Amino acid sequence: MSRSPFWPARLSQHLSAPQTSLYYNLEVASTRYPDKTAIYFYGAAMSYAQLRREVDTLTGFLQHRCGVVRGDRVALFMQNSPQFVVAFYAILRAEAVVVPVNTMSLISELQHIVEDSEASVMILGDDLHAVAAPLFGKIVNHAVVAHYADYLTTVTDLPLPPVLTQNIDIPVRHEAWTAASAFSTTSWHDALGADKPVAPYQGSSDDLAIILYTSGTTAAPKGCMHAHRNAMHVVAASAQWCQLLPESVVLCSMPMFHATGMQQCMNVALLAGATLVVMTRWDPRCAAQLIERHSVTMWIAISTMMVDFMSQPDLERFDLRSLACLSGGGSAMPKALADRIQRCLGVPYMEGYGLSETISATHINPPEHCKRQCLGIPIHDTESMVVDPQTLVPVAVGVAGEILIHGPQVFEGYWKRPEATRDTLVEIDGRRYLRTGDLGFVDADGYFFMIDRLKRLVNVSGYKVSPAEVETVLFEHPAIQEACVVAARDPRTGETVKAFVVLRAGVNASAQEIIEWARTRMAAYKVPQIIEFIGSLPRSGSGKVQWRDLQQQCL
Repeated sequence: MSRSPFWPARLSQHLSAPQTSLYYNLEVASTRYPDKTAIYFYGAAMSYAQLRREVDTLTGFLQHRCGVVRGDRVALFMQNSPQFVVAFYAILRAEAVVVPVNTMSLISELQHIVEDSEASVMILGDDLHAVAAPLFGKIVNHAVVAHYADYLTTVTDLPLPPVLTQNIDIPVRHEAWTAASAFSTTSWHDALGADKPVAPYQGSSDDLAIILYTSGTTAAPKGCMHAHRNAMHVVAASAQWCQLLPESVVLCSMPMFHATGMQQCMNVALLAGATLVVMTRWDPRCAAQLIERHSVTMWIAISTMMVDFMSQPDLERFDLRSLACLSGGGSAMPKALADRIQRCLGVPYMEGYGLSETISATHINPPEHCKRQCLGIPIHDTESMVVDPQTLVPVAVGVAGEILIHGPQVFEGYWKRPEATRDTLVEIDGRRYLRTGDLGFVDADGYFFMIDRLKRLVNVSGYKVSPAEVETVLFEHPAIQEACVVAARDPRTGETVKAFVVLRAGVNASAQEIIEWARTRMAAYKVPQIIEFIGSLPRSGSGKVQWRDLQQQCL
């Protein structure tokens, strides 16, 4: 297998991924380190022994009270919390399939996922009860409702998000527990108190573990089917890449319903027997306090989080020297910010790349040789190439094309979507490749760079403009905090470049000033002709900018 000359010397290019399930990682860690802290939750601690005990207890409830059997899909609709971790592993312990749902979903989005996956059981937070309630008794037969704050067992001076301080009264109906045809709502406390025996675990690495739904920005979300072995490859590779040890402490500020938070934070920590520090909602101040307080060694944070984090005026007051691994993705990290991170935190920001179809990472920058605004190089046993999108013929180094991926983490296909699966998976030279739909190129060192989505281009009089390229330049303007570039209609050129701009707090700039500034830094056809100032960019629950929402306003 051809490798970049910058492949980390300390790592073998081949990974002997464990042929076991994700649940087995918890079994091993809890056996080795029963008294070790598995989770810190705003100061409260949960040991590995307690975590496994609660997982097994909830499993018994799912099997006996809810009728969950091998292969059933169970919807998990929760914010980051100890309960999310318990529920995730309990579903797997029941040999069922986890269907994580974005907590920002509205009823129509939630209904599509629950109906499509045929999940008749749901585990959710009480803050999301009102959203899910219309499905109860119609699609969902059993619901387990958790109150996150129940796990705040110690007094804390950390800033708590409102979801942890509110008290929501949820009606619970115990009488339907044993009626298979009736709907029942059970509190988390009562579910753990049911004390039902757990069936012997017979799961394997080939079993379906997770159905991860795509964002569905242009069509109804599709479920990406992942077996335990798909997920295990990413988790094991990431643990090696970041040199994770049982003594490591992982800060989880990314949502666990998303592949990155699920895999790079939660699952990788439990594989190593490390400690997971859980944040329910993103708060840059709280993140700094948690890193200092728990001596966090590994942090996965998307670039927008790092913008918030590094913007704190007194960041230097915190002792952040414990950080040894800082990584993320989602969107390109501006060079100016990456340089500042390196100077202030003493570690490089390793950009990486992955999709729902690969359940997180396929490419990561080597920590010893990070390149800016770069996806990185393919991880263990993963091959990637750039091809002409029409012919699927590989293109030369430095030439733009569609990024294709072959590796153990590539999904099994879309749930109940065989045609979409056939369109996305292609065979080249006897290997199965995933068509990412992302436009990029590979350089002479084997590093991959993303230019944009194939369909996200602005056509100005026949000249193709990459919004990501323009956004990168705009970020260098001292008054601009963030920008999102889209196409707008133009009577003369067909399309023109428009930028939605978020200004830095306390800084002013006119649209004309920004346009004139941009003209000195890019070709004339790339310069935004329209600037619209907004308070914030729309984002998905995983923090990605919803550029399509802005695009729809302009075309």
